[in-house]
Amino acid sequence: MPILPVYNMDGNQVGEMNLADTVFGIQVNKHLVHQAVLMQLATRRLGTAKAKTRSEVRGGGAKPWRQKGTGRARHGSRRSPIWTGGGVVFPPQPRSYGFKMPKKAWRQALRSALTSKIQDGKVIVLEDVKFEMPKTKAALGVLTNLKVADAKTLIVLAEKNENVQKSMRNLPGVLMMNTDGLNVYDVLLHDHLLLTKDAVGRIEEALA
Repeated sequence: MPILPVYNMDGNQVGEMNLADTVFGIQVNKHLVHQAVLMQLATRRLGTAKAKTRSEVRGGGAKPWRQKGTGRARHGSRRSPIWTGGGVVFPPQPRSYGFKMPKKAWRQALRSALTSKIQDGKVIVLEDVKFEMPKTKAALGVLTNLKVADAKTLIVLAEKNENVQKSMRNLPGVLMMNTDGLNVYDVLLHDHLLLTKDAVGRIEEALA
């Protein structure tokens, strides 16, 4: 069972927390993690590539020249794909590149991502984070106290906190979300994972 120190906003250790083996101590499944990342990146693709078929190209209503007697090859339309300015035979069309994973596989991939962060020593548990008013300087002070101010950091809260959100959003390399939005790609993308105690409880409740 992973045991992590719990820090306050001043960077001082105020206790320890036992993390559930079923969420933070499993055997990492690299294949599922890879599939989860592919799924998220594929879903983000716009899929707006578009070219016109011969039925969509302007013009071509009249036959270019008569069928016989000219010595030239037979043609029925200027919109033919073999003509300059004609349509495309199999053009790209707007589509979705996204695909879905089974829920059990996705949850296991998220457990694997969290476990890999634990194994790398990149998870920090924070007792709580609160600001009386939005202030970026105060948010930077917290990250400095925790020695993650110069790294890409993912901050996960149990519930939405507008003051914290506004304080953190101007810091480069910092992303903040609630436990509902926790995902494999963002966990792996950031160098450090900063979780509040309440967030850890929510995550274990959802993934156990």
